[in-house]
Amino acid sequence: MDPIAFVRRETVAAALPFVPELRLHLATEVTPLWQATEATLERRGVPPPYWAFAWAGGQALARLLLDRPSLVAGRHVLDVGSGSGLVALAAALAGAARVEAVDIDPFAVAAITLNAALNGLAVEPRAADPIGSDDGWATVLVGDLCYERPVAERLLPWLRRLAGRGAEVLLADPGRAYVPRDGIAEIARYTVPVDRELEDRSLRETVVYRVAAAG
Repeated sequence: MDPIAFVRRETVAAALPFVPELRLHLATEVTPLWQATEATLERRGVPPPYWAFAWAGGQALARLLLDRPSLVAGRHVLDVGSGSGLVALAAALAGAARVEAVDIDPFAVAAITLNAALNGLAVEPRAADPIGSDDGWATVLVGDLCYERPVAERLLPWLRRLAGRGAEVLLADPGRAYVPRDGIAEIARYTVPVDRELEDRSLRETVVYRVAAAG
């Protein structure tokens, strides 16, 4: 199955109320899409289709970039765990010189490709785990990735190393279990509308932090 064809078939293009400047290919329901993904890959227990939804952290970070484009304008930007590509697209719209959007899920790469075309924006999607690498990015963006301990434990030391060599590192989080308590500074806070099928409420208080170098 071609991931591009799958994403196109299983989603609907829609604007986000919180980030109306951008449109995304989004799922209307979680369970049918998850089942379709498992059927397509012919295996059970595949990761949830994170790429098909606009998560609170990504929405908050996208809103910040569009409201404060100086954070990315003219810069080489990396969006980590890009999912739908919302944050990467916001960076491109805000004037970034180059935007890389990476995710380990090939369906996410397909979604990012389609969403970039939908918005007429230049983004470089690729299937990769960038943790531990350094291609000289000036700004590194992370939306809502601190939901599992193994991911957070790998992610945060790497982000601090990037901050230590001078990168602007921004982490958006709506109160997930493994967001760090130290080495981050709040720079913005939003009340973000979210899907009740994904969250336990319709609004999530979401904070964007600047990550500091390891002390």
